[in-house]
Amino acid sequence: MIGHVDHGKTTLTKALSGIWTDTHSEEMKRGITIRLGYADTIFRKCPNCDEPMCYTTSDICPHCGEQTDVLRKVSFVDAPGHETLMATMLSGAALMNGAVLVIAANEKCPQPQTREHLMALDITGVKNIVIAQNKVELVSEEEAIQNQKQIRAFTKGTVAENAPIIPISAQHNVNIDVLIKVIEDFIPTPEHNLQHSSMMYIARSFDINKPGLPPEKLVGGVLGGSLMKGVLDVGQEIDILPGLMVKNNDGSIGFEAIKTKIVSLSTGSIKLTHATPGGLLAIGTELDPAITKSDSLAGCVVGDPGTLPPVWERVDLEVKLLDRVVGSEEETKVIDIKKGETLMMNIGTGKTIGLVTAISKNAASLKLKLPVCSEVGDRVALSRRIGGRWRLIGYGIIKK
Repeated sequence: MIGHVDHGKTTLTKALSGIWTDTHSEEMKRGITIRLGYADTIFRKCPNCDEPMCYTTSDICPHCGEQTDVLRKVSFVDAPGHETLMATMLSGAALMNGAVLVIAANEKCPQPQTREHLMALDITGVKNIVIAQNKVELVSEEEAIQNQKQIRAFTKGTVAENAPIIPISAQHNVNIDVLIKVIEDFIPTPEHNLQHSSMMYIARSFDINKPGLPPEKLVGGVLGGSLMKGVLDVGQEIDILPGLMVKNNDGSIGFEAIKTKIVSLSTGSIKLTHATPGGLLAIGTELDPAITKSDSLAGCVVGDPGTLPPVWERVDLEVKLLDRVVGSEEETKVIDIKKGETLMMNIGTGKTIGLVTAISKNAASLKLKLPVCSEVGDRVALSRRIGGRWRLIGYGIIKK
């Protein structure tokens, strides 16, 4: 699973994958700039050509015409670039094993959103990073070199300090072979524990039925995300937490765990009977599609019954604040969290608003507007409303 953030990312995803993956909804393609987009590809290597020309995504080598060998399948999470959509980007970061940080060569580095995205990757624990210096066809060699110097100065002291910088033109398919080789070298496929109970973050949820379909042809709702632990099988029962929002008799709002059965599994256009961690996964269920439409279950967690993490309506956090507000050109100093203020919290693929009910040195207690399902020790990205926008100010770690 590779994240893909910042300027020119959509063109680069197309260059690497060839086409968008059909993950059950045209909505995913239309909404790429405002929602997480998914794309799959297969990295391949020609047995005849020298490096880096041997790296491609084509079945047939474009240089010598030889049949290429499969290296691995890669899933991209294409996160929106604009700084006002950080919540969506942070949700994508929860699924990533590595990231391609795309920086435009024809713009001064860093842009506010570039600074914010890099800090978000640091906060969410993504350490395997490759920098793609895109749009080099729009600048001179001297300007491209100057831009690389800006990138190096910007990433110094960050998680991306030693990340390779690959100049590319995604529009003209230049240096894509080099980028594939570097991704292979710097973002390895992680090892997964298949004996662990299953857990999947839901990043998208859909109703895939077309208007006017007769009742007998309707199919259940679809859940999209990435399996983080364990395995899933067609036919098995699963739990979804926090689940479905319900109105209690006293007028209060609560959440009920959802139980359903897996009726199908797929990754891209490939149908599965058994799914393991890695890559993007679509789960067909027996759920009423009205429950899953319009990403209504995004942020929930799926897994084996009785094994999922606890659901929190209040959390205690060990807090780590940044020195400066991320994403603001003025680089405003982060002031201490105050009792009574509200913060946006990103936990896994979920997001909620937290009201600070207690504060002490390096710790805070918050009451959540929407509950979240998460482990003790998980990281929570914290954002504050500044100038009409949510700006990243730090992170917290869930305590017992």
